Amino acid sequence: MGEAGFDRGLRTISGCGLSGMMSLTGERVDGRAIRQSIAILHDRSNGLGGGFAAYGIYPDRAEQFALHIMYYTDEAQDGTEDVLSEEFDVVHDERIPTRPNRNIVDPPALMRYFVAPRASKLHELGVTAEDHVLGSVMRINAEIADAFVFSSGKNMGAFKAVGYAEDIADFFRLEEYEGHTWIAHGRFPTNTPGWWAGAHPFTLLDWSVVHNGEISSYGINRRYLEMFGYQCTMRTDTEVMAYLLDLLIRRHGLPVEVACDVLAAPFWEQIERMPEGKRRLYSALREVYGSALVNGPFAIIFARQGEMVGVTERVKLRPLVAARKDSWLYLSSEEAGIREMCAGPDLVWRPRAGQPVIGRVGSEVVVGEPGSGKEARVPEEVAGERRSD
Repeated sequence: MGEAGFDRGLRTISGCGLSGMMSLTGERVDGRAIRQSIAILHDRSNGLGGGFAAYGIYPDRAEQFALHIMYYTDEAQDGTEDVLSEEFDVVHDERIPTRPNRNIVDPPALMRYFVAPRASKLHELGVTAEDHVLGSVMRINAEIADAFVFSSGKNMGAFKAVGYAEDIADFFRLEEYEGHTWIAHGRFPTNTPGWWAGAHPFTLLDWSVVHNGEISSYGINRRYLEMFGYQCTMRTDTEVMAYLLDLLIRRHGLPVEVACDVLAAPFWEQIERMPEGKRRLYSALREVYGSALVNGPFAIIFARQGEMVGVTERVKLRPLVAARKDSWLYLSSEEAGIREMCAGPDLVWRPRAGQPVIGRVGSEVVVGEPGSGKEARVPEEVAGERRSD
């Protein structure tokens, strides 16, 4: 694992720290607890990236898309703001508040814009508001040099940089925000560069994802996504995860449980041993979404408005721990990370390989929690049969 003074060129097979916390009742808390959780996992990162995503932080502008954008040149900012003025009503814009931190150096200009798609523009293009924002994000990131949209959802935001996660939390003043869901990442890159836009979380619209591992199927996943208009510009394999989630769940309408079974599909030999109804379903998923299967060791925590999910690949070569305390759900790479968020959890467990843990605001039931009766990989109405496990 990475630690201060470690050779940053040395490969590691266990690095990156993940943490997440969600209030199932929608209670909002500030960013101090998630900061402490990812800070205790300091040795899982090497200072080349970290970040956070938080949901419920902009309640007064909940109906507007909050675009967080980093600029490396004035020309990039001018060109991006021309695009925003052309495509949206810009309701409000401001610099993202930061404070000096000696360990966060050479930051780009950091701006946020609260925007509303124009009804006339949506009618002209024949698209939804979400797809219009998606297209604008892809356009800016691919066509405007030195400008990167790193967050684009409603009532949520991502905050990321090059550095250790605890320093990044201080830099972005996360104690001043309150959200019902927080996810965090401390990075140890092995194959990709450490740079601001390439830090985690990766986001698109309401989706955010943090990842520990490597995606050996990146090339296939990227080419598949390009068929649907997504463009990968961040030079980091995790980017495909955020776009796959948007494609599978928002655009194709798959339940979250089924999308997880696409990303971390069971092996063919497992499928062959399933009852007939499940076997037909999983065979169809593998055949239709073969190019969306994510190969390589991974553990991820991803979120959207009102939902947080943790899942590992089908062998679980990367760790993930879950816990409950009253109406809170916690996820982390290590139990130590959970106990920084919650000193006395009621239940701690280690999810099985490929089995998602899903928390939803407004529901006290957590899918994947032992004894919850909600440990099924796929909902019964999707599988077409009653489940007995």
